[in-house]
Amino acid sequence: MTVSIEGLVIFAFAVVLGVIVAKIVGIYIRRSLADKIPKNELNLILKIVNVSMVAVFVLFALPFVGVNPSGLIAAGGFAGLVVGFASRSVVANLVSGIFLMAERPIRIGDQIMVGDIAGFVEDIQILSTIIRTYDGLFVRIPNEKMFTSDIVNLVANPVRRFEYVVGISYKDDAKKAIEIIKKVIDEHPFALKNPEPQIFVNELGESSVNIVVRVWSPSSVWYDVKTELLWKIKVELDKAGIEIPFPQRVVWLRRERDELGKDVST
Repeated sequence: MTVSIEGLVIFAFAVVLGVIVAKIVGIYIRRSLADKIPKNELNLILKIVNVSMVAVFVLFALPFVGVNPSGLIAAGGFAGLVVGFASRSVVANLVSGIFLMAERPIRIGDQIMVGDIAGFVEDIQILSTIIRTYDGLFVRIPNEKMFTSDIVNLVANPVRRFEYVVGISYKDDAKKAIEIIKKVIDEHPFALKNPEPQIFVNELGESSVNIVVRVWSPSSVWYDVKTELLWKIKVELDKAGIEIPFPQRVVWLRRERDELGKDVST
């Protein structure tokens, strides 16, 4: 088998071009991810990208030096098939991890919900993300699942709204109750004035007049404000003598005429 000078030149040019392209792509990846992932994980990504890109160019140039790449592919076909099945999920998690780090829908310390898992982001690794649930459990979620799931970031927006439904009895003054609730909210330091709270009668229920209370607060103290305000509203309504009723039913009994000796049902 003879190899022409022209074939060697093309092969060498393809290898050099592959190295240059791999370097350019590596520089772009380094700049994009340098402040987003640990250095050792970034270096691993760069090595995989460099080797993969150079290998593609080499395979493309092999025919110019008399080597049929299809023979190499056939020889390694079975091994490649086995490795491919074994590494499929690893590669999917790796690629998903890179996209997550580049897109940055979440950060370490964020409170998020992924499916039925909710908690704090403890770590974002190249293959998986670690969530610490509100119960103190650590959950490892593969990045492929993270990337393809709906992620709810509870603190990405600096403010967040919560809502109560406060029921008062029909005999009490709804306007007075609304004034009391508004005063309690206005006095809380972390209940925001803008967006302003909303307090209004929403429903005439079976047992109560239902007042909807909507309040905005900083996301960082959202839960504390929600629990504190609910208790203060309850205390102030009690002080004003406004009743928060239990569910009630009015039951009418009909007794037979022969039991009473007269018809009381008419």
